[in-house]
Amino acid sequence: MPLWGAIEAGGTKFVCAVGAGPDEWLQEIRYPTTNPADTRGQAVDFFRRHHRRNPLTAIGVGAFGPVDPDPRSSTFGYITTTPKPGWQQTDVVGTLRRALELPVGFDTDVNAAALGEHRWGAAQGLETFTYLTVGTGIGGGGMADGRLLHGLIHPEMGHISIPHDLARDPYSGCCPYHGDCLEGLAAGPALQERWGAPAQSLAPDHPAWSLEAHYLALGLSNILCILSPRRVIMGGGVMLQTHLYARIRSELRQLLNGYLQAPEIIDRMDEFVVPPRLGQKAGICGALALAMAAVS
Repeated sequence: MPLWGAIEAGGTKFVCAVGAGPDEWLQEIRYPTTNPADTRGQAVDFFRRHHRRNPLTAIGVGAFGPVDPDPRSSTFGYITTTPKPGWQQTDVVGTLRRALELPVGFDTDVNAAALGEHRWGAAQGLETFTYLTVGTGIGGGGMADGRLLHGLIHPEMGHISIPHDLARDPYSGCCPYHGDCLEGLAAGPALQERWGAPAQSLAPDHPAWSLEAHYLALGLSNILCILSPRRVIMGGGVMLQTHLYARIRSELRQLLNGYLQAPEIIDRMDEFVVPPRLGQKAGICGALALAMAAVS
């Protein structure tokens, strides 16, 4: 049975794993995302040890971004204009290829998670859906007609503009590029800066959550009107506050105001906005799927 390498390359931590399938992991390591040389070096060392004992077929990487996912580009596999200090224009795929001499599949972390959910999770059987992650940042990906979303680069759903009522919420936003875009108002750091405490420490009845649900529903209403997904999967650390799902569904229904007359929205909203079935494993399973796709 082929063995695959998978990397969930996050802005806070890297997860590297080796396995034969989503339920057949042999080993996994997690470590902080520090500087590019050390962080990539740990991944190379991990896979090199496994590759010597049990040869790997390919490696898949889902990375924080922005990234260059175009195989025709001279900077394919790079993390490009990220706000993370020191990581601008970092070659991820080239480093792995040179060190391990293996095929490498590469995409954004959210497109990878979307691919994992399509193969083994909450998007099975769907050709068009959206995956939104809400954590340290906000990112979006998914599929249209069975193909992962790409274009000029890749979707940046976290940086869409949404209405900001300064009387209700005077917080200016934390995005270094846009201030009060969706990510700037609703990502984990925005919650902590606005309320002075980590999101996970805020009680379910804290006023933070009604505002958070409102912002996320505003973002989703834009996404629905543009991409018309058949389902929205929402993951990431902030969405571990599971009471948020009901709040978001209620806000979204009010914002749409009966305009989109699909049964999924009118009658089955609890099946339309859903958590990832793979849970916290969506990203690493998606990287596994990218590895498999690299040799298909």
